Amino acid sequence: MVITPILIISLIVVFIIAWLFIKTIGNNKWISLLITLVATPLLYFYLFYPLLNIFSSFHHQKYFNADNWAEYPELRFEMMDQLNNNNQLIGKTKSEIKSEFGAPEWLGWDDATKSNTKDQWNYNMGFKPGAFNDQQECIEFQFKNDTIVAVKTYKLEKNFE
Repeated sequence: MVITPILIISLIVVFIIAWLFIKTIGNNKWISLLITLVATPLLYFYLFYPLLNIFSSFHHQKYFNADNWAEYPELRFEMMDQLNNNNQLIGKTKSEIKSEFGAPEWLGWDDATKSNTKDQWNYNMGFKPGAFNDQQECIEFQFKNDTIVAVKTYKLEKNFE
């Protein structure tokens, strides 16, 4: 476990809340302090931390890897920030994208022709973790003359039955 300032501050907050609750049980400060010292790590790792993970949208960020992209499609959202922020994909050809990302999962829609266009490739990125997240992350590559000119991320709302 890596000790960070956020970890220390959150442990102090859990300690103070536990201390305030436990000292209402009895008047003996030393026993209350001892119980609080024992209870704080348990409360943190079995109550506070799981609730924090459920209600926050934190996720690990990974660098793009073509093997992981193909093997773990549900974890593609972890690579999204690197793909979107670094313009390293701009200028790549369709054949390069097809070799790294695979065939497009669906084609984009062109309003002018009212049909699918082969110049917009879309890929599913999966769902970010969180209790109330019902939106699927997607990425779209826009091509012009068979090279990428724009990379766009967007969200699709999914209805779970």
